[in-house]
Amino acid sequence: MFFNHTNYKYPSTPCLQSIIFAEASQTLFQFLAKERQMVVELFVSFSLLFLSLFFIFSTTKSSKSKTPISTHLSKSYPLIGNYLDIRANWNHRVQWTSDLLQNSPSATYVLHRPLGARAILTANPANVQHILKTHFHLYQKGELFRSTLFDFLGNGIFNADGNTWKFQRQVASHEFNTKSLRKFVETVVDTELYERLIPILSSAAANGTVLDFQDILQRFAFDNICKIAFGYDPAYLLPSLPQAKFAQAFEDSVRISSDRFNSLFWKIKRAFGIGSEKRLREAMSEVRHFAVNLVKEKKEELKENSSIESVDLLSRFLSSGHSDETFIVDIVISFILAGRDTTSAALTWFFWLLSKHPEVETNIIKEIHEKSEMPVFEEVKDMVYTHASLCESMRLYPPVPTDSKLAVGDDILPDGTPVTKGNRVTYHPYAMGRLETLWGVDWADYKPERWLERDTTSEKWNFVGRDTYTYPVFQAGPRICLGKEMAFLQMKRVVAGVLSRFKVVPAAGDGVEPEFVSYLTAKMKGGFPVKIEERVK
Repeated sequence: MFFNHTNYKYPSTPCLQSIIFAEASQTLFQFLAKERQMVVELFVSFSLLFLSLFFIFSTTKSSKSKTPISTHLSKSYPLIGNYLDIRANWNHRVQWTSDLLQNSPSATYVLHRPLGARAILTANPANVQHILKTHFHLYQKGELFRSTLFDFLGNGIFNADGNTWKFQRQVASHEFNTKSLRKFVETVVDTELYERLIPILSSAAANGTVLDFQDILQRFAFDNICKIAFGYDPAYLLPSLPQAKFAQAFEDSVRISSDRFNSLFWKIKRAFGIGSEKRLREAMSEVRHFAVNLVKEKKEELKENSSIESVDLLSRFLSSGHSDETFIVDIVISFILAGRDTTSAALTWFFWLLSKHPEVETNIIKEIHEKSEMPVFEEVKDMVYTHASLCESMRLYPPVPTDSKLAVGDDILPDGTPVTKGNRVTYHPYAMGRLETLWGVDWADYKPERWLERDTTSEKWNFVGRDTYTYPVFQAGPRICLGKEMAFLQMKRVVAGVLSRFKVVPAAGDGVEPEFVSYLTAKMKGGFPVKIEERVK
C-alpha cells in the first residue's frame, strides 16, 4: 500500500479545468446560500457561465479529436490563456503536460488560465525538493483540494494540512514502524494470496477463462487493506467476484469525488441533492455508517478484553488512546484509499510490461526459484531484481502521476520560476520518468538493470536506488510514504506467488497498447483482460 499513475491519464491532483472555473460554481453556490448578495452574485455567476459555455462550445469539435492541437507547446491568448489547448488535450492531459515538460529546457512549464491565473508544472528534481522539503511550509494541499474531497476523506491524513496533518503523521508513523504490524501485513497478504488469488488463477488456467486482471488485483488489494486497517474481511476476492456493498460504495465515493475536479457545478448538485452528488451522499453514508459501526464494535471488543492483541490499525489507534470516532474513521478511510488502488495500479502495469519483455520475466522467475517457496520478509526484501523491475515499471507508470500543491506565499523556484501566492504548483512523476536528462537516451526502454550494479566479487546484483526527488513515486520530504516498505512486501509476494505458477498473457494480443487514465490514482482504461497459463514444471 502507498501512503502519504489514451495514449495519454487524469491527474490525481485538482484538475486544471475545475480550477479555471471554480469561481463560477463557487459564486453561484454562494448565491443560493446568501440571499443578501443575490443580485451581484447572480450577475457574476451568469457572466462567467456564459463565458465558459462559449469556450466549451467553440472547442467541442476539437476536444473530441484524437489528435491534440499542439504536441510540443501551448499557445496562450489574451483573457483565456491556454484554455483552448487545455480543453483540446483534456482526455490525455497527463501525457500532454508530460510532453510540455519534456520539451521545456528547464523541465518547468507555466500554463496560463483565464483572467491571468497561472498553473505551474515541473519535472525538475531541484524544484521538487524545494516544494516537498526545503520550502514544505509554503506548499500545502490548499482549500480547493480539501473542500473538494472533504465529504469523502474528511480531515484524514491525505486531506489535511498543518497541525492536523502533523498529529496524524506522528500517530501513524509510530504504528507503521512496529515489527508486529509488519508481521501482520505479511500474514494477511499470504493468506489472501494462497487461499484466494492463486485458486482463482488456477481455475482460470484450467478453464481458459479471460480475467480482468486489473479488477482481480484491485479486489486482492481491497481485501488486504480492509483487514490491515479495520481487521475486517470484505471477502471481495472470491470465485464469484461478488459486488460487495461496502466495496461498491467505496468505489463510487472515489470515482465521484474524483470527478468533482472535472465539474463546474458539483456544489450546486450537492446543494440540491441531485445527479452524481446524490449517489455520492448515499455511498458516503454507507461507507461511514459501516466504518463507524466497526469502530464501535472494536471499542467494545477491546473494552471486554483489554489484553487482546492489537494487530490491525484500528485496534492500534484505539489502544493507544485515540478514541474520537470521526478522527479514527477519517484516517482509516484515507489508508484504505491509499492501499486499495496504488499497489493494484502498480502491479497491473508491471504485469503488462512483463508480457512485452520475456527476458525480464525469465530473470525474475530465476530469482524466485532461488528463494524458498514462501519467503519470509527478509528473503522477499532480498529479491533485488524483482525490486528493480517494480521500480522500473513505476518509473514509466507511476500510480500517482501528478500531485499538486497550493502556494500559500510568494516564492521563487530553484530554476528561477516565480511563484505567486495562490498559484497551484504541480510536480509530475509521470514526466520525470520520461526525461532524457534523468534517465538517458533509452528512457523509453523498460530496463530493470538501470537500477542494478554487479558486485565484482560475488557476481550478484546490488540495488542502486535514486534519490526521492528524482523519483518521487512515493512522495518525498515530510510527506514521504509511510507504507513504502509494506507496499514492496505486498507486491513482491504477489509477483513471486503468481509468476512461480503462472504466465499472465494479455488477451488483447500483440501490438495493442492499453490506455493510461487516472482518477485519484492511475488505472488501465477498460481493464486488463488476460488469459492465465500454468507453467510447466
